[in-house]
Amino acid sequence: MSEVAVMLNLMEFVRTRTIATLDEIAKLPDPAAALIWQPGPGRAHLGWQLTHIGITEELTATERLKGTPAAFADLVPRFKIGSVPDQNVPDIESIREILNVSRAHLVQTLSEIKDEELDTIRPWYTERGWTLRRLMQILVWHESHHQGQAHLNLNLWKSNQT
Repeated sequence: MSEVAVMLNLMEFVRTRTIATLDEIAKLPDPAAALIWQPGPGRAHLGWQLTHIGITEELTATERLKGTPAAFADLVPRFKIGSVPDQNVPDIESIREILNVSRAHLVQTLSEIKDEELDTIRPWYTERGWTLRRLMQILVWHESHHQGQAHLNLNLWKSNQT
């Protein structure tokens, strides 16, 4: 199995955890209340954490690796790195669509990479010094990181409901 295939397999596993968190939120009596809840002033809410995963993958698959326009252009400024969470949170089904569409784009883009290319650095990542191998490692970590934050936020929200 190629290294790219291994990384895609890891990303698929991590996504199961993200979708499980999203499914858990969807079963709540008021999912929107959970999605917008912030653990503190200015802190990212569940909706931002989950949408940010998708937007980051979309930007990686399109603008950053292929130089093509990203889908969800209206959401990119609100959910890319460095954005400040606002109170306009996508609903469960919109987040699910963003995660599904961006993942399909990412899988398509990464599947075109050959193992022999993994030590190369694409132009967008030159300043960071990230090879394609490092980029894929970071993508696995990135979703795990934000899924963990979303899961923690969900548990904190639940504890504040009693």
